[in-house]
Amino acid sequence: MRIYGITGWKNSGKTGLVERLVAEIRGRGFSVSTVKHAHHSFDVDHEGTDSYRHRAAGAREVMLASSRRWALMHESDPPEDPALADLLARLSPVDLVLIEGYKRDTHPKIEAHRGETGKPLIAREDETIRAVASDSAPEGLSCPVFDLDDTSAIADFILAETGLQPGVDEGAARPLPEISPPPLRDDCFALPAGVEWIPVDKALAALREALGPVTGEETLAVEEAEGRILAQDVQALRANPPHANSAVDGYGFAHGALKGEGPHVLPLAEGRAAAGAPYRGVVAPGQAIRILTGALLPEGVDTVVLEEDTTLEAGHVAFRGGVRAGANTRAAGEDVKAGETALRAGHRLRAPDLALLAGIGLPEVRVRRRLRVGILSTGDELAEPGSTPDPARTYDANRPMLMEMARGWGHEAVDLGHAADRREAVAAALDEAAQRADAIITSGGASAGDEDHLSRLLRETGSMRQWRVAIKPGRPLALGVWKGAPIFGLPGNPVAAFVCAAIFARPALSLLAGGGWTEPRGFTVPAAFAKKKKPGRREYLRARLDADGAAEVFRSEGSGRISGLSWATGLVEIEDGARDIRPGDPVRFIPYCELGI
Repeated sequence: MRIYGITGWKNSGKTGLVERLVAEIRGRGFSVSTVKHAHHSFDVDHEGTDSYRHRAAGAREVMLASSRRWALMHESDPPEDPALADLLARLSPVDLVLIEGYKRDTHPKIEAHRGETGKPLIAREDETIRAVASDSAPEGLSCPVFDLDDTSAIADFILAETGLQPGVDEGAARPLPEISPPPLRDDCFALPAGVEWIPVDKALAALREALGPVTGEETLAVEEAEGRILAQDVQALRANPPHANSAVDGYGFAHGALKGEGPHVLPLAEGRAAAGAPYRGVVAPGQAIRILTGALLPEGVDTVVLEEDTTLEAGHVAFRGGVRAGANTRAAGEDVKAGETALRAGHRLRAPDLALLAGIGLPEVRVRRRLRVGILSTGDELAEPGSTPDPARTYDANRPMLMEMARGWGHEAVDLGHAADRREAVAAALDEAAQRADAIITSGGASAGDEDHLSRLLRETGSMRQWRVAIKPGRPLALGVWKGAPIFGLPGNPVAAFVCAAIFARPALSLLAGGGWTEPRGFTVPAAFAKKKKPGRREYLRARLDADGAAEVFRSEGSGRISGLSWATGLVEIEDGARDIRPGDPVRFIPYCELGI
């Protein structure tokens, strides 16, 4: 989301400038929101109103709504100025947010200035001020100076700086700063009082409600942006195609000049039209011209006949009747029109998207920084693969699995290694993780046993939330925040860790990364197995499709059977209620690819 500030001393004209800029920029087809830093004595609600009574009774947030508008009021306890990044995170996506005030924040700004106030120019001391809008002509400034009332020129400058449209002086535009949302609050994983066993759908809904983006933004060249998440909507700088052109090799002419039903014989104009080498003349009515695939349609041409459907002789081209008007041509902007939104914020860029961005003229794009996901294994029994023949030790299978899952989801995987079952070791590992990662996935230590130090440490900080999810395999899901970094504590058994990561961690991490909530698509297929299931828990079975397209399941449901994960190509999801499945009954199959694996 692009942001730009309007700052200045009291009575400098900044509110009037914001008012005019909103109208001007909206009139150019862009959506605009604003943030206003009000004076400390100002309140958005007053004694005697119904909403005041709600707040006085202790409501943390009050939503006030009518047919005209709605507003969300959040209590600051203790009273303090809300962080700008926190406010921006609550806004719906728009093309541009204008910020009045917040002069100490690092976003780019224009200073509104009136010489009659006698106040010194902030721009002389503040490098975040990119230009000054003044009613006088201040001297000695290195930044551009606009007339305070020249709203159009100021809007041009802001739109050029933010990349919303090219400016007259594009050399003056500078990169936008990296802006990061605030860290998550420690109570973000709290469930309503009295909730113990939580169904899968409610657990997913609670995660979706609690989380939001935590990654900053940066600008990258389009060719370097594969796998990144768009930080803002992308508008086409020019149409694709930019001009009507030929879809085939052949001969172009004006369809309206054809006489009768054909066949037709047209004299050829001298020259030709080729891709990158347009014909500069005008093709007269009743004439044709040689034209190649991708060539701009010359003036006087609106239809192209395929070369294979023509005969060429003595400077004339002949073809049968029945060619429709506009045949074998591409209209200007038939793919994307100039100014049209081509991709929305939150979209993860793939190779085809890079082609689209390049095709509409974007050399660079504003994206989210990759989410850094730390992967930590815990447990005295764990050892590095092949490091020991001791049968009492278990090779750490979870860490390489979870690292690759995080990479496959488009994040930066951070290897946090293995922590022994000692309080100080787990605490030190979490401290390091909070420094190196935006989010942390652990496996093991998430329950309530003697050596489950992860749960104990999180509980002592007041951020521990142990969700007993009605899921098989899985069940305990330890959630918390350690020094600002959200933690997803997965079960230690590899199959349970895999399922919980795919079902819960994947969509949650996508939200944290700015990519929105991801839901895997399932497909109804016949069962190639029989199973009786009791009500109460949702079950996920390792499965693959046989030659007839029916889902067969792995021979064992044991959470330690890692080979079943490798054998499978997806999961069969069996709903929460009771099922008596017989071969041929419909079941829901979720391919690994729908889980980003």
